[in-house]
Amino acid sequence: MKINPDIISYIEQEIIPRYDGFDAAHQRDHVMMVIKQSLEIAEHLDVDKDMVYVIAAYHDTGLCEGREHHHEVSAQIIKADENLRKWFTEEQIQTMADAAEDHRASAKHEPRTIYGRIVAEADRFIDPETIVRRTIQYGLDHYPELSKEQQYDRMMQHLHEKYGRNGYLKLWFPESPNTARLEKLRQMIDEESEIKKIFEEIF
Repeated sequence: MKINPDIISYIEQEIIPRYDGFDAAHQRDHVMMVIKQSLEIAEHLDVDKDMVYVIAAYHDTGLCEGREHHHEVSAQIIKADENLRKWFTEEQIQTMADAAEDHRASAKHEPRTIYGRIVAEADRFIDPETIVRRTIQYGLDHYPELSKEQQYDRMMQHLHEKYGRNGYLKLWFPESPNTARLEKLRQMIDEESEIKKIFEEIF
């Protein structure tokens, strides 16, 4: 899949390094994973691949102002970046901003465009070890006063709320590998013993 090399150069020099300053669960490895998965999903769709690449790269840049409104700030960052106007129309920039704003798993509305659905799906890498590690990292970063047992309880509560059978996580592409991964994770959450083992190994 051919992405404009000038866009890649700009993103790699100016945007990706911003993730080095975010919390442990949203470092450079996270944004690279979302870019990779976004492009894999886009491979089978009639969409602008340059736009998909940019949305994925910017989707969490709003964490520079904290987590609560990071999706909205990411959208503002896209709209304010004059460099993007070298390659995209105002309409494309608005579409990319909307997609970044819509990517959040806990959003109350569905993504407005296919671009939003792509990055929302790509942001959900459903690998039990990765999810447990990121949840532990987030807990230690934000709730360092909690004991190991309390960190475990917090993690399980989060897993049920987000990934459980009645969780808020939504997937947008049934053919995505995430569908089978989510079912496997739900079985692990239900049984809990395997999750506990992963927690013990990582913690």
